[in-house]
Amino acid sequence: MDLPIPRRRLDERRPRRMRKGMYILPSLFTTGNMAAGFYAILEVVHASALSSWHLDNAAKAIGFAVLFDGLDGRVARMTGTSSEFGKELDSLADVITFGVAPAMLAWTWGFHLMPPVALTEWNIKLTQLGAIAAFLFLMAGASRLARFNITSNAQPSNPGRPGKKYFVGMPIPAGAGVVAAVVHFQSGAPLESWYTAMTWLAMVAAVGYLMVSTWRFYSFKDIDFRSRHPFRLIILFGALFAGIWFFSKPVLFGVALLYTFSGVFWRLQWMFRRRNQPPPPAYKEASQTS
Repeated sequence: MDLPIPRRRLDERRPRRMRKGMYILPSLFTTGNMAAGFYAILEVVHASALSSWHLDNAAKAIGFAVLFDGLDGRVARMTGTSSEFGKELDSLADVITFGVAPAMLAWTWGFHLMPPVALTEWNIKLTQLGAIAAFLFLMAGASRLARFNITSNAQPSNPGRPGKKYFVGMPIPAGAGVVAAVVHFQSGAPLESWYTAMTWLAMVAAVGYLMVSTWRFYSFKDIDFRSRHPFRLIILFGALFAGIWFFSKPVLFGVALLYTFSGVFWRLQWMFRRRNQPPPPAYKEASQTS
């Protein structure tokens, strides 16, 4: 004869099962991140000079992946379901979505599908240089993720306020977002001149350098949706989403460039502030005695 299970024991099992189920939520967003990256790679492969909309679709997929990447970490922190498995899965997904996919997109859009110029040999050299820049972007993004995983308390070379308010170096989703925003701004139409391709080459290399640098970039982790006045954040994010919905090309392009130049601005500001500071007393005494 089966004895009934006490109600108290049932009540103890339900919260445990619910808590185990909560661990799936961040992984679902990470899976969406990876799926968007895989879709972007497929679109880049199918792109041609006559079907450049595939490149625009790839840029849009990377943009959605940036959203998924931001949600999985915030959901994990809000629900208290952070785990080592989730961190490793997120890093592997980021290498695919924000490393491989934008590198292929940057090379295909800026160099591979560019119409042949007058000098065929120069066109081949430019394509090879673009492949090198795209690989450096991929390598910089992977190195950025590796440094982030092994460093417990990284400090930027131009320090700001203490805490986790700033990233050390541009995060890899932001670097991929810059590539996607530029391609989406052009509706996926490939570059047509060698001088714009050279500008794109320098930009891809510069974004790769910013990812492995120790410059300060805002992390948005201090935004608290549980504060006493969340309506300000709601209005701000509502206006941003409305602008992206109706004017996605200029808004995303402007946001990507603004975030990129914010790290450069804070770096220059710190350099000028450090230069204008008076030398320490020990340095003054040493200079006087010599």
